[in-house]
Amino acid sequence: MPEFLASGVELGFSGSSAPSTRCTSDHFQKSRVEVMDDKPGPGPLSETSEFLFSFGVIADIQYADLEDGYNFQGNRRRYYRHSLLHLQGAIEHWNTEGSPPRCVLQLGDIIDGYNAQYKASEKSLELVMNTFQMLKVPVHHTWGNHEFYNFSRNYLTNSKLNTKFLEDQIVHHPETVPSENYYAYHFVPFPQFRFILLDAYDLSVLGVDQSSAKYQQCLKILKGHNPNSELNSPQGLSEPQFVQFNGGFSQEQLNWLNEVLTFSDTNQEKVVIVSHCHQI
Repeated sequence: MPEFLASGVELGFSGSSAPSTRCTSDHFQKSRVEVMDDKPGPGPLSETSEFLFSFGVIADIQYADLEDGYNFQGNRRRYYRHSLLHLQGAIEHWNTEGSPPRCVLQLGDIIDGYNAQYKASEKSLELVMNTFQMLKVPVHHTWGNHEFYNFSRNYLTNSKLNTKFLEDQIVHHPETVPSENYYAYHFVPFPQFRFILLDAYDLSVLGVDQSSAKYQQCLKILKGHNPNSELNSPQGLSEPQFVQFNGGFSQEQLNWLNEVLTFSDTNQEKVVIVSHCHQI
């Protein structure tokens, strides 16, 4: 994944039509996503829309107390230590908005995998999480491959990166309650808008005990689609997503997602789904 990503987008919703978007960026890309409700009229979106709410998005901070380096392919510079300054700038931006975002979505890879090599995982995570404490609105964390390079799934479940306590509880609909077997939940930042966080490493060889049945199951799936001796390599694969740094969704999680989407569809909610995944 890119080492740092936070884009600004304005969205306009009008009935069942697709949202119109406008992207903005600067020297580091601050995130502000504004959700608008279109009013009938002949004018452009900016003249016919009513502001509803906004939310922040940031991903791939990948902090490490290291000198600058390069990505795995060696074609993109990574500013490990400087990424913390970018995070601080994004938080300052969100905190000083005239209309603050309802929440911020942190989409994974919060610290870099190199931290594990230098036995600095907990220290680096604490530093980044202390920075997030300056944020005046709730932050929802998803987990990416770099979380699992540094920590086990059990550790993450019991850490501050588990924000399941912010989930929405739908009365009389127990089928919308996620299982403890994966890290996923849903919440409502604004009436009629439901956000769903998915666990893209529900099926993965990362972060699980190698002696466990789940590890063996995931390794079998991976090797069944990737014959390379280096399982992180997509070389020669017709399905290049089958690499070790990727993951997948269990049928159990997909069944749960279907129940939540069915509820939202029945109640005419708009849905935003977020997770951490790779484009290869």
